[in-house]
Amino acid sequence: MLTRSCTAFALFFLLSHGCSGPGTEPLAPLKYKAVGNAPETFALYEAWFGHPKHIPPSAVGYNSHDPAAVKAQIAKAKTMGISAFVVDWYGDRQPFIDQSYALVQSEAAKQNFKVAMMYDESNAEDGATDEALADLTMFHETYLSAKGAGSQAYLTYQGRPVIFIFPTARHTDWARIRTLVDRWPVPPLLIQENLPGPDAAAFDGFYAWVQPGEKGWAPDGSNWGETYLNNFYETMRSKYPDKIIVGGVWAQFNDVKASWGLNRHIAARCGQTFTDTGNLWHKYFPPDQLLPFVMIDTWNDHEEGTAIEDGIPSCAPGTQTPAATVPAANSR
Repeated sequence: MLTRSCTAFALFFLLSHGCSGPGTEPLAPLKYKAVGNAPETFALYEAWFGHPKHIPPSAVGYNSHDPAAVKAQIAKAKTMGISAFVVDWYGDRQPFIDQSYALVQSEAAKQNFKVAMMYDESNAEDGATDEALADLTMFHETYLSAKGAGSQAYLTYQGRPVIFIFPTARHTDWARIRTLVDRWPVPPLLIQENLPGPDAAAFDGFYAWVQPGEKGWAPDGSNWGETYLNNFYETMRSKYPDKIIVGGVWAQFNDVKASWGLNRHIAARCGQTFTDTGNLWHKYFPPDQLLPFVMIDTWNDHEEGTAIEDGIPSCAPGTQTPAATVPAANSR
């Protein structure tokens, strides 16, 4: 039976680093690198518990609108070496989650913590671009401007706010979005999921997201994402050194509790999946070329079984290590 433990995350990201072997072509230097001797660590945060379309608060132990719960989560994340929550946000399509986001940003400001928004695109075939334009304008005015409560907590890199994008039906014209947001007083950095596609020019960077690799979902969960991550890091490092690269780390995946679930699994492997995904980026980024960010997928998605807020799975019977520090599923 799996028990839960937490492992040393700060040390986890400072293990051996990869380097170019004999005869390999020298790589162009990264345009965007870590500030310091390790990437900054984020965790994806789901803010929907208490909404009737999701599993009830009794199943996770809190309501996303409970200030005490948010305060405790941020405090715990800080002890685990996590510096920011990246919060899923849907604009005015999901008022409940919008209220949750406001709470997280306000509380983050009180605890010297950071918050960033991950914009979930509309599924609508018509009007997705106009909706994104309206949503991002609303977000800028409500949360990024000086009048936004806790706006000082918003994550920036090189002085610019960082916005993550979670694609769904891919009907958004991101070239148009780029033109709009470039008119903001401080244009944001837009970070898209997975490897660059035809609209790569609209984005400043790309992030890895939990998935099993090219062989697909294995019934026993054995495809933990090694092929996917190798391809992501190798491609980004060799072909897109001018883009922000965000590494991906996950402990497991099991969408049995999700209303959208498709019986997909990535096994925890007694905590080895977390260790392996967390270490893989070292193979491609030597100490003088460290990627700036790594994101844990996720802090608290209990419906897709990726949550780490209660610890990292372990097979050691009867053990529970205190939470000191710790190192594609596209449906949500």
